[in-house]
Amino acid sequence: MDVPFDLNSYVRVLKLASTPSWEEFSRVALIAGAGVALVGLLGFVIFLLMSFVPGAGL
Repeated sequence: MDVPFDLNSYVRVLKLASTPSWEEFSRVALIAGAGVALVGLLGFVIFLLMSFVPGAGL
């Protein structure tokens, strides 16, 4: 494990990285939020099914 080589490669990646524009950030945040909402909705639907179907839950 060559530590100076590893540090140089990390610095090179950080130099290539840039902050996203507001449009790109908002689009990624919107897609991530939609994914979280979809997973939450799916969990809620499963909860409702487990609550109303006899013998499906504990």
